[in-house]
Amino acid sequence: MSLGENLQFLRKKDNITQEQLAEKLEVSRQSVSKWESDTSYPEMDKLLQLSSLFHCSIDDLVQNDISQLYVEDKSNYDNHYNEFSKFVSLGIGIIILGLSAMCFVYGLNYFFSNEVIKEDLSNILFLIFVVIGVAILILFGIRNSDFKQKNPFIINFYKEKEVDDFNKKFSVMITIGVSLYIINAIILLAAETLFLEINNNEYLESLLVSIFFLIIAIATTIIVYASMQKDKYNIDKYNQANNTTSETYKKDSLTGAVCGCIMMVAAIIYLIIAFFGGKWGMPSVVTFPVGGICCGIASIIIKHKK
Repeated sequence: MSLGENLQFLRKKDNITQEQLAEKLEVSRQSVSKWESDTSYPEMDKLLQLSSLFHCSIDDLVQNDISQLYVEDKSNYDNHYNEFSKFVSLGIGIIILGLSAMCFVYGLNYFFSNEVIKEDLSNILFLIFVVIGVAILILFGIRNSDFKQKNPFIINFYKEKEVDDFNKKFSVMITIGVSLYIINAIILLAAETLFLEINNNEYLESLLVSIFFLIIAIATTIIVYASMQKDKYNIDKYNQANNTTSETYKKDSLTGAVCGCIMMVAAIIYLIIAFFGGKWGMPSVVTFPVGGICCGIASIIIKHKK
């Protein structure tokens, strides 16, 4: 495919007229027309502008069939990101679900009078969920890194209507997730207020907290999935994140390193308290939410750091 044919394809894909493209490049409409008919060739500075404007490399613009790359990129990228979003949100949800399972088992004092056995079982169950969730995150994190290395640059192939249609779904998913958080808090407060016997019954209290974390797991999974799907449509962000010279890449790398260290420290503290802290085994799970909050704070600071 020639430069002119590629240029026509990209311009029509973005619903840009020759006059509009000429205005962006500060050239005449006749110049754009000649480029598209292959009767003349743009200078290097204009090729750079075209490459930046249509989010493609100069080699693809000049030598390759952009329309074919568009089809291949869309299929591969869309399928990969859908799978990545699904399993990452699932992995996070499983880890939080582990808190729910742990609290439920912890309250089974009717079956286990031995406090140590009860705490050991709850901690072991939680760690099983953590191992499964972390394994999923690591597996698909590696797959995502491999995909980025093979596809450091993606053509911006999503149409405006596709983005608008998803934004409607996104608002619904976020609304559902946030509503679940609010409903969860209301249920917890109402239960504590209306059923005073819960405060004197370890099993009922643990069951209530278990249900609380179960709803949190569902809500968080929905919100994480919706947010990752929204990122899928931001091709510019994807390309910047893979550009080693961009500020986005540097900040993302720093954020990943800092958050990784924070969560490793949280895991070490949890293991120390859980296995050497006696009766304080169960409360040690607070190290993970605290670690998550610290990661969020660090991410905000790094993102806004000039």
